[in-house]
Amino acid sequence: MIIIVDFGSQTAHLIGRRLRQLGVTSEYIEPEHALETIKGKKPNGIILSGGPDYVDREGAPRVEKELFELGIPVLGICYGWQLMSYLLGGDGKITNKEFGPETVTVSSTSSLFANLPHTFTAIVSHGYTVTKLPPGFTNLASTDRVEFTGAVNDEKKLYGVQFHPEAQHTEIGMEFLENFAKTICNETLSPIELNPQAIIKEIKDTVGNKKVIMAISGGVDSSVAAFLIGKTIGKNLIPVYVESGFMREETSKRIHHMFTDVIQSNIVIIEAQERFLKALKGIIEPEEKRKIIGKLYIDIFQEVAQKHTDVAFLGQGTIYSDVIESKGSKHASHIKSHHNVGGLPKDLPFTLLEPIRGYYKDEVKKLGSLAGLSDEIVNQQPWPGPGYAINIRGEVTQERLSQVKLADTIVVEEMKQAGLYDTVYECWALMTGAYSTAVKGDERAFAEVVGIRSINSIDVMTAEWTKIPYDVLARMSSRIINEVPNVSRVVYDITTKPPATMRWE
Repeated sequence: MIIIVDFGSQTAHLIGRRLRQLGVTSEYIEPEHALETIKGKKPNGIILSGGPDYVDREGAPRVEKELFELGIPVLGICYGWQLMSYLLGGDGKITNKEFGPETVTVSSTSSLFANLPHTFTAIVSHGYTVTKLPPGFTNLASTDRVEFTGAVNDEKKLYGVQFHPEAQHTEIGMEFLENFAKTICNETLSPIELNPQAIIKEIKDTVGNKKVIMAISGGVDSSVAAFLIGKTIGKNLIPVYVESGFMREETSKRIHHMFTDVIQSNIVIIEAQERFLKALKGIIEPEEKRKIIGKLYIDIFQEVAQKHTDVAFLGQGTIYSDVIESKGSKHASHIKSHHNVGGLPKDLPFTLLEPIRGYYKDEVKKLGSLAGLSDEIVNQQPWPGPGYAINIRGEVTQERLSQVKLADTIVVEEMKQAGLYDTVYECWALMTGAYSTAVKGDERAFAEVVGIRSINSIDVMTAEWTKIPYDVLARMSSRIINEVPNVSRVVYDITTKPPATMRWE
């Protein structure tokens, strides 16, 4: 087993996921009691995760220095490496910040980088940097901005890296972690396959003969969760689709097909466009918007539940990326409140049932396929629960909602026409909230700027922008300017995650 000390990084949970893919058992612990726990469990290795804090800041989470004297191999990642250096006599400061992909150059041999290329692209995200190595450490790797991107104390089996090997877009991440787990920690690799039947059994044991009211958005996550619940409890599942006005047009057709032909459950459809627009009137703060949307969904579910007897559970398609961005662990930073996490009231009258909460997007898709869901449902482009509301930067009005729907439809149509729609993870249009001057019909106009975003991702924790051909972007821009009223120009977002999140809100 490898122990992961969780300092709150957005990708800390990915470390365990990658180890699980390799077939290595892992366990998360908090830093406050790490030494005592590790002494009791005697793992083969220890990984110190990244985190949002600075190691020299008062109150920053730390482990005891004695942890590095146990004779157990330790790998520090980002904050974990900075903390190791700090506690063992190294130095660092807030300098040479790096966010996003960087080229790492390996300058010295080590079992940690055995059989790996000497240069590779890795995801980095840090404001604090190790500037002086602790005694006994030698440098292994660097980037253009940071000298000590990788370091080792071979005698004590202590390793530190500034990049994130757990991130999907780090080119050699899995091979790097395999080197640490297999070569350094002597772990036996025995990969475990995803098993939807185990989830179905867990649902059955939890729910019994009681009823579940299920939030359905039409997206991948809620569809897979509903399918697993529906296969388990049949007509005791009460799927509820709230037509908020924020979903793409094809959503209702997909919903009807899934619950009429696939699951054969009586779906409840609630028309609530006016309620959502009224609730969001005058609201411009993204966090407040998300929480209002989440609360209204719950209010509507409660109204529906009152018409049914023995409703004990609220089913949701929450996945792990929703949880961690909503401050899912003790030392994590709060990025944004997902409506199905941060928007839930404290006095919820149901027990939450979230069968895929511990999985990432790619795992959820695979679980759906293994359970028998069609490719049409599993491989659709994802769409957030708040939908168009968070593709509108600022206040959601009927006019701006109509604008973003039309612009988004144009983006989707042009991507499909070019044969690109199925090659990207997700693409969409957004109202940026920025205004600029334009000339239309020889007259001055001062109107809103429309943004286009298209990304590729596996697990939603990292993403890269897609290289849409210029001629396709040109057609999108021309159509949006001419067909969407009160728009001045079109821009294309070319920011990776990190530092950006998927959406602007």
